[in-house]
Parts: sequence; structure tokens; C-alpha cells
Amino acid sequence: MFSQKSDPFPGPAPIPEDRVQKFKRKEKLKKPHHKQYKLRDIIARSEDASEMAQKQAARFDLLLPEEAGFLEGDEDEDTFTISQEDIADAVDITSGAKYFNLKLSQFGPYRVDYSKTGRHLLLGGRRGHVACIDWVSKQLMCEINVMESVNDVKWLHSETMYAVAQKKWLYLYDSNGIELHCIRKFNDVLRMQFLPYHFLLATASATSFLQYLDVSVGKEVAAICTKTGRLDVMCQNPYNAIIHLGHANGTVTLWSPNQKEALVKMLCHQGGVRSVAVDKTGTYMVTSGMDKKLKVYDIRAFKPLKSYFLPAGASCLSLSQRGLLSAATGDVVQIYKDVWSTPVTKPYMAHRVRGTVWGLHFCPFEDVLGVGYGEGFTSMLVPGAGEPNFDGLDANPYRSAKQRQEWEVKALLEKIQPDLISLDPTALAQVDQATLAQRHQDRVEALGFDPLAKEKFVPKFKKKGRSSAGAVERRKKQVAHEEQRDIIRKGVEDKMKMEKERREREQNVATFSSQKSALDRFKK
Repeated sequence: MFSQKSDPFPGPAPIPEDRVQKFKRKEKLKKPHHKQYKLRDIIARSEDASEMAQKQAARFDLLLPEEAGFLEGDEDEDTFTISQEDIADAVDITSGAKYFNLKLSQFGPYRVDYSKTGRHLLLGGRRGHVACIDWVSKQLMCEINVMESVNDVKWLHSETMYAVAQKKWLYLYDSNGIELHCIRKFNDVLRMQFLPYHFLLATASATSFLQYLDVSVGKEVAAICTKTGRLDVMCQNPYNAIIHLGHANGTVTLWSPNQKEALVKMLCHQGGVRSVAVDKTGTYMVTSGMDKKLKVYDIRAFKPLKSYFLPAGASCLSLSQRGLLSAATGDVVQIYKDVWSTPVTKPYMAHRVRGTVWGLHFCPFEDVLGVGYGEGFTSMLVPGAGEPNFDGLDANPYRSAKQRQEWEVKALLEKIQPDLISLDPTALAQVDQATLAQRHQDRVEALGFDPLAKEKFVPKFKKKGRSSAGAVERRKKQVAHEEQRDIIRKGVEDKMKMEKERREREQNVATFSSQKSALDRFKK
């Protein structure tokens, strides 16, 4: 038996409008003339598919239950006074196990790097010790000593390969510690950055060379002599894959493998630059210098936003996925929150380690900060640092070996060419109007006529006396009137739009002028 009652909630569940607007990608296109029925049909189907994808994305957004939280102290309690031991005791067992110390006093200080998925840790000691660790399960993958000094270590596209910048040359190893390659073209390398979507390993050397290695084919893509001296400060912009280099004269330069000269030169400090970091959106850059200042820049306008004075200066900087900034001053690690939106007067968290800090790196998708120093390594708990929801198709921390292999094949097929690296990645989607107009002009001159010109309307011959001179003229006038109506309609719409904007401006001015000010009392 079926109930005769009607459904109190018929149809699909409603979606909040603000959530739908969050996934809006484009404005609706104006449909062409009714005679172009094929183009109208294509545009209608495209808009229907776009609207359906927008609604589905808004519905699926409800399935992301994880939220980023921050550390909150009691009344009149500063959060930077809370120790790591207190945080580890207060959280659950799984989160508390993420705080640990590795005592490695023999081969330090250590450089630190996390894999793209955030599950694997790579440590490189100054005196030759290199270790790969699955830090979540605390399982040691490999441990070797290269018997010479190590300047930097960096994971490549997956956790199966990593690069080590040793005293003379650049070496590549697999996750078992087996040497895969020694690249003698890359000598005296001090710092490295890996561009995951381009499969490029960028290296900065003591001989002032910036070099790019394509790890998918093993070839050198570009070698640029920067002519700025020793290059020991380096970072990448994750948004557009531009390399940022800091120099001893206080400047920061931006580089692309397509040009032999710097794209941008910015004078950031009165002394040498000690460290540079860029957030994942490519909007803000944070620098620290020998003048003991910490500066925040808007890279879109290349203008300074904030400037802070640190008594001891910051030797290492790192930005998390959620915008937290970690700065190392000697043996103290300080974490700051909202450094570019509001003036910061005190740190969000602080922690002291045994020895001078040599490497800082936030773990992706985890509230963890890795700190490498002279006496070993410390994994700090930093609530609110990591992105809580990961993209399983891009960086899945729980993927199997088979899933990793399939992802690697797809990533190689979708590899972005180095020629496409530029300051503004959206420029690729824009049409070069000048070049397009010139090509059209050349084509007109070669053919002797304009192939894109609109053909003159010629009435079709009809039988039964319907193609008389008067009928033909009427049809010609009807087509001409339709075209004229389209032009007039477009002109009226533009005029109404301009009139609406003018009224809004006048309304805003009237609202602003009607507000009373404290200086109105002095008006005569």
C-alpha cells in the first residue's frame, strides 16, 4: 500500500545562492541570430552543462566535512606561551604522535623537505647524512651517507626519487638510496626548487647560475647567468612557476626559463636578503633581510604592504597552505597569523630548539611544521596550518603504488612546457588582437577579397509569381530592417547600461555627501 500523502519536499533539495556563486565560472553568452540555429544549440547545451556542473560542485562542497581550526587560549592568555608538550597532551593520540624529535647531533644542521602529498619526509644533513622517512608511520625508507657536504635536498615529482645538491655536483637517488644519476653540468648547487606541473628542477649555484633540468627526459632546459653573485636564497611562486632569487645587495629578482634577463627586479631591503617565501595563491611575498626587517609585498602590484622589525632578524621563512608564516630567529621558531591583512604585534606560536635553525617547511595537508637544526629535527604541531581537504586526483596521501603509477602517467601526459611559464598565466587564454588583425589583412591581400566579409543578401528565386520585383524588394527591406533593429537594440542596451552606472555613481556620491563629519562644525 502506498501512502496518499504528498511529498512535503518535492523536487531536488535547494542550494544556497552564495554557495552556487562560489563555483560560477563565466557569464552567460548572448545568443546569436535565430537563423544560426546550430550555434544557438551549441551555446545552449554548453550553458546547460556549465550550470549543472556548477550546481553539482555546490552540492558536493557539503561533503567536505573537515574544517581548519586554530589554537585559542583562555581569557588573557597568549597562545605563544602554550608549549608543544601541552598541545600534544591535549589532542588525540593520532595528532599527538605528529609531535616528535629526532636527535641527530653528529651530521647536522639539516635541510627539510616534504613530498607533495605530505606523507614522506626528506632530511639532508650538512655533513652528508641523507634520510627518507614515512613520517606518519615512522618507517625509515632509506638512510645513506654521501661522504661529502650536502647543501640542499628536494623531492621530485613523487616519493620514489629525490635530488641532493652535494659539494661538487647534483645527484639523483631513488627511495632505496640507490644513485640514479650524477649531473656534472649542475655544479656548486646551493638551493633547489621543483616545479611539479612542469617536471622542472630549478637550481641556484654559487657561481651565479640559475639552471633548469627537465627530470622527465633528463635534459637541461635553460642555463641563465644572473651576474648577481652567490645564489643562496631561492623560492618559487606556486601560482605561475616563477623563481624568486634573493641577493646580497637587498634585491629580489624574478626569473623564467624563457628569458636571459630578470623579469622583475625589486629593492626589498637595505642589507642582504636572507630568505624569501611566496604564498600558494601567488599574491603575497614575504622577505627577510640583514636589516632585521620582515616585509610583506603584493606581487600583483609589486608594492610593500607591511613591514615588521624583528630584533634578531629571520634566517628562514616558510608559508603554510592556510597563510601562516613561520620565521626562524636563531634557535627560536615563531609562527605568525594574518601577516598581510592586519598589523601583527605578537606571534601566534613559538618554540625553542637546540641549535640554530637551518631549514623550515610546512607539511602539506597537515598541521605540522618541520624544523631542521644543528642537533636534529623537530616536527611541531601548528593548529590551522594545513589545508584540511585534499584533492585526491592531484595529491592523495593515501594512494597505493598502483594509483601512484597511474597518476604519474597522467601527469607526464599533462606536463606543461617550459615555454608557457610567464608572470601572468591567464595571458595564454587571451587573443592577440594585433597579430590576428595583421594575419587577416595579409590573407585579404593574398586572396584579393575579404573571406570574412558578410555576403550581400540575394533573394532566393521563388515560383508561382512570388519573385516579382515588388516581392523581391520587400524581402530585401525586411532583411535590412532586421539588421538595423539588431544594431539599434544593441545601442539601446549599451545606453541603458551606461545610464544605470551613472545613476549608481550619483547615488553613491549623494550617500557619501549626506554623511556627517566631525569637521562639519567648522563650516560657515
